[in-house]
Amino acid sequence: SLGASRTRVFMQFLSESLVLALLGGLAGVGVAELMLQTIMKTLLSGMGMTLPSEADIRLSLPILLFTLLATILSGVLFGCAPAWRASAVNLNETLKEGGRTDGSSAHQRLRRVLVVAEFGLALALLAGAGLAIHSFWNLTRADLGVRTDHILTFSLPLPEKQFSQLQQIVLFYRQLLDKLRAIPGVTQASVGTATPLGNIEFGMNFNIAGQPSKSRDSGNVAIFQMVTPDYYRTFGIRLLKGRTLTEADTDSSPHVAIINEFLASHFFPGADPIGQRILVPQVIPGANKPGPPQEWEIVGVFHDVRMLGTRRNMYPEIDVPCYQSPWPEANVAIRTSGDPEEIRKSVGAIISSINPDLPMANVVTMGQMVDETFMEDRSVAVLFGILAAAALLLAAIGIYGVMAFSVAQRTHEIGLRMALGADRNQVLRLVLREGALLALFGMCLGLVGASFVGHALKSFLYGVGTIDPTVFVAVSILLLGSALFACYFPAQRATKVDPMVALRYE
Repeated sequence: SLGASRTRVFMQFLSESLVLALLGGLAGVGVAELMLQTIMKTLLSGMGMTLPSEADIRLSLPILLFTLLATILSGVLFGCAPAWRASAVNLNETLKEGGRTDGSSAHQRLRRVLVVAEFGLALALLAGAGLAIHSFWNLTRADLGVRTDHILTFSLPLPEKQFSQLQQIVLFYRQLLDKLRAIPGVTQASVGTATPLGNIEFGMNFNIAGQPSKSRDSGNVAIFQMVTPDYYRTFGIRLLKGRTLTEADTDSSPHVAIINEFLASHFFPGADPIGQRILVPQVIPGANKPGPPQEWEIVGVFHDVRMLGTRRNMYPEIDVPCYQSPWPEANVAIRTSGDPEEIRKSVGAIISSINPDLPMANVVTMGQMVDETFMEDRSVAVLFGILAAAALLLAAIGIYGVMAFSVAQRTHEIGLRMALGADRNQVLRLVLREGALLALFGMCLGLVGASFVGHALKSFLYGVGTIDPTVFVAVSILLLGSALFACYFPAQRATKVDPMVALRYE
């Protein structure tokens, strides 16, 4: 009415939207840096590690520029609609309204639809975070079959040319274990060709004596490893039946083996495996291929061990005495009464005294190995959790903004209700009910999205279904609680409206 053109009004509102978008984008850079540092500290603290000096993890400049551009485009896109509406007002009708800007029901519905969509997306992210955290919780509590505390492990790549004779290998490891057990604080020490949760050296085809021979394609393939007698005590592996290996199981005694309960239950169903014999191709150091089948008598059954990690299926396992089938390259495990890191120097000194040219490789505690195994799952859980928290905060801010705006627009109505006898509790319930309804509609929409998120994470989840009622109920309650909390402040403000002032409003 004072002469501003529609273009001028449009540009005015669009400029304000861009300024708000840029301010939000700049604030978002700080939030992104904070989220990055939180993620890294959470992951590294969980693994008990620190970043090397050459690691320079920071925000990527191209990605940062892309997100800032997306912020500007969002400001333009979501600023055009209200700017266009403001520039197309009817002057006569607006002036007749006396300045009241309660907006049409269509505009109010649009705001509510946007809040419902925001809550739906927030719930989908929260559900994804809940599923990832529940999956990680299940992983960390899965039965690994071993004790992972107070154990230091490392590998010794013995040169095959230097240790070509079987007796040389046996003598070296006997001498090494005797010296390692003499270190103060060491309670057990053992040697094996594999380490739980680590790398597997051998996967061998096997057959049961007295039964028709089967090929590898038939599924008769087992993890095959050579271990010293203290291997089971070092890792705390439980013996379920029969006996364990002893120092008397040497090359001059009958060849014996211990199998895991998976092999016992699948290949000896309803029968006692103790005393049965299995045939495994002979493992010959330096040879390009296995030798002829060798017969091993089963003398014990031990509790299943997750040799290939928690997520991998259980496999048959056959353990034979290291002294009956020596192998040069092996892994050493040492159980201590205190911190296993404290004996690292002593162990290195002993190995150097036996063979100065022999390096210790892959030195790591079992605790660190477990943390490394769970690193990917922990990363996803932390990332989902942080993004879900951000989505929850945005959803709460969104419903707060809509409800605050709605209360401001309905000041006259609220004042009239109170003048006609409505008390403060009724006004409070009126506003809270409207916000709760928006949240409930958003939750219904979000639960549909959450099912798609669960399906997308299906291959990643462990022990959790794509639709987890516990997780979905928990995140729904959390989202509804945040919505009511965000609505409480505008509702409380509405109860303080003076009826006389509201009736003269605008």
